[in-house]
Amino acid sequence: MILFSLPGNETMSQKLAKLLGAEIGESTIRQFPDGESYVKLNSDVKGRCVVLVCTLNEPDEKLLPLYFLSQTAKDLGANCTCLVAPYLAYMRQDKRFQAGEGITSTYFGKLISSFADTLTTVDPHLHRRSSLSEVYQIPNKVIHAASHISQWIKVNVEKPILIGPDSESAQWVSEVAKNAGAPFTVLQKIRHGDRDVEVSIPEVENYKDHTPVLVDDIISTARTMIETIGHLRKAGMKPPVCIGVHAVFAGNAYEELMNSGAASVVTCNTIPHKSNKIDLSDILAKNIRDLMPNS
Repeated sequence: MILFSLPGNETMSQKLAKLLGAEIGESTIRQFPDGESYVKLNSDVKGRCVVLVCTLNEPDEKLLPLYFLSQTAKDLGANCTCLVAPYLAYMRQDKRFQAGEGITSTYFGKLISSFADTLTTVDPHLHRRSSLSEVYQIPNKVIHAASHISQWIKVNVEKPILIGPDSESAQWVSEVAKNAGAPFTVLQKIRHGDRDVEVSIPEVENYKDHTPVLVDDIISTARTMIETIGHLRKAGMKPPVCIGVHAVFAGNAYEELMNSGAASVVTCNTIPHKSNKIDLSDILAKNIRDLMPNS
């Protein structure tokens, strides 16, 4: 096994290589003056299983270098190319909501499946899909961050009350709460637009002495959490701890969330960000080898 890190994924690659006892390969990725991508593998991959580590936030600029690296590895005799994408993009548009729209979740799945032999990811945003295999035609493994989040809460938060942002979060927020030994409640959310989200007022009268912990899988615009923080403040609750699996943070979302009254903002290290406090490299490493062809 040999790991190649795409730009920005070096820290996670180093953690995984150490846990797997694997080599980190050297590659060159740059752009020509006209914007086209140049890739070169500087390590021998013949007869080896190549692991490409590339979290897929801001995916459009990452996809071609990733594709070229995978194809180059196969051209040079690699046995397989296995993609580790802790954050997996293009999961929301899984149906045609309006006439003429592209179902980009399906298209992206077909594209990745055409050049990667396996896929390992963390908590993809499955809405109307029962499994990732409905989108990806390659062996895949979905890793759940719930147990690691629960452990972090147990160690770092006194008397937590977990709050999920919407009904879709109920199943996994309840699991986090159960493992953390904490009560939980789930809000009702109505999304009017990308930055226009209406959130129901949580029933928190019985938990005034608890620390609210807002938990969501993706923090993108942070509008849901910001509105919820406002409701909690009006209800006389303590400043909340905000936890997200994936630190997308579009635009100034992180700063806006921090300035809205959050006690702290904590994320898993699926997307490199200064809020990363929960390390998932151990559980990723355990599952990567299981997907290897002929492992």
